[in-house]
Amino acid sequence: MTYIVNGETIESAAVTLADLLTVLEYEGEWLATAVNGELVHREDRPACRLSDGDRIEVLSPMQGG
Repeated sequence: MTYIVNGETIESAAVTLADLLTVLEYEGEWLATAVNGELVHREDRPACRLSDGDRIEVLSPMQGG
């Protein structure tokens, strides 16, 4: 399937948000995720099924000052 992740088009066989994050090597409990503009909490990612063309945003906290 084709997904748009943080503005980039990617192809992946992942069917859930949790699977996609694993494939893309996103790790950590500190990630914030959204699918098509809707926030997806960490505990809901394994059940969040993706569809072709979904827009996924993955955000991580920034450090600095």
